[in-house]
Amino acid sequence: MTPVSTPSSPGLQRSFDDLGTPLADTTFCVLDLETTGGHRSTDTITEIGVVKVRGGQCLGTFQTLVNPGRAIPPRITVLTGLTDALVADAPRIESVLGTLMEFLGDAVLVAHNVGFDLGFLRAALERSGRARYSPVTIDTVALARRLVRDEVPDCKLGTLASRFRLDHRPSHRALDDALATTDLLHLLIERASGLGVVGLDDLAALAKLAGHPQAAKLSLTTSLPRTPGVYLFRGHDDEVLYVGKATNLRQRVRSYFGSDDRRKVGPMLRETRRVDHLELPDPLTAAVIEQRLIARVLPRYNRAGTRADRYCYVRLDTEAPWPRLAVVREPSAAGAHLGPLPSRTVATLVIEAIQSVVPLRRCSTRLSRRHVPDPVAAPCSAAQLGVAWCPCADHVDPRVYRDAVETARRALAGEVDHISGALVAKMADLVAQQRFEEAALTRDRLAAFLTAARRHRLVEALRAAERCTVVLGSVSWVIEHGRLIDVSSADTAVRRLPVDPPESAPVAAPLGRAHIDEALCLARHFDTHAARLTVHGCTGVWAFPVNVSDTLPRLDRPDRIQLAG
Repeated sequence: MTPVSTPSSPGLQRSFDDLGTPLADTTFCVLDLETTGGHRSTDTITEIGVVKVRGGQCLGTFQTLVNPGRAIPPRITVLTGLTDALVADAPRIESVLGTLMEFLGDAVLVAHNVGFDLGFLRAALERSGRARYSPVTIDTVALARRLVRDEVPDCKLGTLASRFRLDHRPSHRALDDALATTDLLHLLIERASGLGVVGLDDLAALAKLAGHPQAAKLSLTTSLPRTPGVYLFRGHDDEVLYVGKATNLRQRVRSYFGSDDRRKVGPMLRETRRVDHLELPDPLTAAVIEQRLIARVLPRYNRAGTRADRYCYVRLDTEAPWPRLAVVREPSAAGAHLGPLPSRTVATLVIEAIQSVVPLRRCSTRLSRRHVPDPVAAPCSAAQLGVAWCPCADHVDPRVYRDAVETARRALAGEVDHISGALVAKMADLVAQQRFEEAALTRDRLAAFLTAARRHRLVEALRAAERCTVVLGSVSWVIEHGRLIDVSSADTAVRRLPVDPPESAPVAAPLGRAHIDEALCLARHFDTHAARLTVHGCTGVWAFPVNVSDTLPRLDRPDRIQLAG
C-alpha cells in the first residue's frame, strides 16, 4: 500500500446547505477502482487509486492493490494487466477500508461515472459491517456531456484525455485513471466558470443545469447571494416577468435552468434579460415582500398576480328580517362575513356546508319584518326537499329561525364543532350506505369549511394583537394591524423594507382582499413557530397558537371517498 500524505481526518459529511463553499477552497478526492467485473453484488475490487486536491494543488495520493478473494477473469486481465499472481500478496479489502475512509474524510468524491465506483465502495463497506458512506459527489462524465460533448466523439475518459491533451493518460490502472480524471476535473471547472459556476453547489447542480436550452443565461445568476430574498426576472424594457421568493436566492434561481419543468418557465427564460434581487434577513420577510410585489406589479408569469381579483366573501345578512347566506364580492357595512376566500367556488362550498346543517332559507326574495306567507305560494325546491326553511310560503317560527341564524353566525366566526360534527356523521352514514359520491361531496364541503374557518381564526388572531414586536432567533418583526411594518436582524444590517406595507385596513371591518395574503403569511408563520416566539410590546391580545384544525377526520372507508373535481 503506497503511503498517503496529508490525509484529512474523518468528519461529518457535507450537507447541501453548506455547499456554497468556493471551488478554490473545496477539497476533492478523485477516486478510481478496478474490479473483477461490473456487478457490485458478485464482483469485487482489485485496485484503488485516489488523488486528493484543493485549489488545483495535489494534497496527496492513495494507491493499493487489493486481493479480491477470487480469480480475475481473463478479459479483465487483458484490460487492466492485473493477474492473480500480481494481487496474491495484496491486502484484502476489509483491511484497506479503514485507511481509505480516513483518507477520503469529508472531501467531495469525484469519479468518471461516479455511480460505478461509489456503488462498489458502498458494497464493500456494507459487507464489512461499516457505516454507509454518503458523500457529496461530482460525476465528470455528466459534466463532460454538458460542457464539451459537441467537441468530442464520446465522453470516455481516454477520448477526453487525448482530445484535450491532459497531462495524465488513463491506462485502466486505478491511480493513472484517477490522475487523468483529476486533470479532467480541473478542465471542466475552468469551462464551467463561464456559466457562473463559482461554488460547490453550482458545480454539483451543473450536470442538470448546463443541458438547459437557456443555459447561456446562467451567467445572469453570478451575482446572486446564497441568502433569503426575492428575485425578479426582467424582460425587454425592464418589464418584470416573474417575482419569487427563496431561502437561498442563488440556488433557487439557478434551479429554473434544470429541474423546474413548469410549462411557463421555458417562455419566461427566453424573454429574460436580467435577474434582479432583494436580499432580506429571513424567509418570512421574503414571503411578505414577494406578496407585495406581485400585488403591485402584476407580473405576467405570476398566475397569483391577479388572484385577489377573484377573492370574495360569505355574508350572512344578520340585520335582515329573515337572514340568508350569500357570496359577495365586497363586504357590507352590516352583517357577518367570512373571508376573503380564494374563489366563488370555495365560498359556495362553505355555504353548502353550513346549509347542510342549518336550514336557512335559500331564496333571494325580499321579505319584510311583517311578512305573512302566501297560503297559495309554492315552497322553493330546497324546502320541498326538506333541506331548507321557506318563510316565503311556509310559516316558520321566528325564534327558531333566529337560533339557526346564530348557529350560522358562529360558524362564520370560526366555531367549527357543530357544523363539522354534523357533516362527519353524515359522511359516515353515507359511506355505510355505500353512497360514495354523496360522501365525497360532503367531504369537499367540510374541507372547504374547515380551511376557511382556520384562515379566519388565524387572521383574526393576528389582527387582535394590534401592534407588537415578534422575535424568533436573531430576527425581530414589527407587526401592526396584520401588516409587517419593520424587520431587523442581528446578523444583517438594519434597513428599511424595500416595499412599503399596504394601507391599514379598518379595524372593525372584515379584512380587505388586498391584505389577506400578507396577513395569512404572517399568521401561519407565527402559528407554526408559536412555542419559539418571544413577543414584546403587544398593544392587543396575543392568541397564537390558534386552536383550530383544518384536518379532515378519518372514516372507516376513507379510501373509497374521492374528492369531487
